Amino acid sequence: MRGSSVRLASLVLAASVLTAGQTIETAQQAAAVTNLRYHYITREQRLKWLEDSTFGPETMVVGLFSAGFGTARDAPVEYGPHWDGFGKRYGMRLTGVATGNVMEAGLGELWGEDPRYFRASRQPFGGRIRNVMLMTVAVHRRDGSIGPAYARYLSTPGNNFLSNTWRADSEANYHDAVLRSVFGFVGLMSKNAFTEFWPDIEHRVFGRKH
Repeated sequence: MRGSSVRLASLVLAASVLTAGQTIETAQQAAAVTNLRYHYITREQRLKWLEDSTFGPETMVVGLFSAGFGTARDAPVEYGPHWDGFGKRYGMRLTGVATGNVMEAGLGELWGEDPRYFRASRQPFGGRIRNVMLMTVAVHRRDGSIGPAYARYLSTPGNNFLSNTWRADSEANYHDAVLRSVFGFVGLMSKNAFTEFWPDIEHRVFGRKH
């Protein structure tokens, strides 16, 4: 059963990457229209992205839900179903997120990848959904074109397998590392969706403009 779930998770991740590869050419054409004023990320902006992606409100909220869910399930069992265990789960997730973001920021700097998410607010709803999905596994390059997020492909599984060295024994294994990697991309997609649509919700419901 555990082997089946690992294979399924690996197939989901592989399918996402292949889908990105098949749609990047179309996305590049759209980028030429929607990102006419695109400027490649500066080092200061990359540091700001690293800070926001690690300690920003969206990441912190996801961490609360993740730690709460793990505490309710008492997983990993070594931490226990109490507030102390909640804190340990929250901290453990934060160390993994920070490690992965540092890896992505460093490799992205070397390889010319911009990890920031750019809203597609001028596109129809379907186009915005595609943007959310695509930019989970793709990034902008120095010239504004869109290509595979190679640094992310390495940093997401890399940090999850590396963190096996300091995780509780019950989740420090290949199976859980693969699942955490897949959930990392799912979490990023959810974060992209929030970034894409929350400003519209704020404007329509609360009358706030961005």
